[in-house]
Amino acid sequence: MTRRKTDDTKNSLAKELLQWGLAFAAAVAAALLINSFILVNAQIPSGSMKDTIMPGDRVFGSRLAYVFGEPERFDIIIFKYPDDESQLFIKRIIGLPGETVEIHDGNIYINGSDEPLDDVETREPIKGSFGPYTVPEDSYFVMGDNRNNSRDSRYWEHTFVSEDEILGKAIFRYWPVNKMKFIK
Repeated sequence: MTRRKTDDTKNSLAKELLQWGLAFAAAVAAALLINSFILVNAQIPSGSMKDTIMPGDRVFGSRLAYVFGEPERFDIIIFKYPDDESQLFIKRIIGLPGETVEIHDGNIYINGSDEPLDDVETREPIKGSFGPYTVPEDSYFVMGDNRNNSRDSRYWEHTFVSEDEILGKAIFRYWPVNKMKFIK
């Protein structure tokens, strides 16, 4: 009888370990699938997006945001940096495919308009004049919200972010916990 109890205990322990192993494998597989196809996780390394997103913040981006639609002006996107695709950047879309972007007198002008772009609220007016930049098809002109302290499309060797470099639309700041919020 003791031997049977020992065998039952071993079988029970083996089943328990197998169940835990399967649960762990399923969790890892789910995390990999979510990270590869649903969410992109990014940490903000610089102050280029102040005050919208601060250095050290962590955000989730939706990889599904552009499956059925195109990126829009003012979307905040997470993308592979065009000059070094091993780095992830996060910036706001300003110029859309086919548009011409010019910056002067602290304002952004699209397609030669006399009226400046009704831009997001930024820390201070843009210093300097830039452009014109004509955005190629399937590409975007992006800028940080902290316009005077952002290395963005104005300064890159490869000026534009192509559609295939976009990983997702920033949707939620989850760190620091006391500043969790949806991103606009």
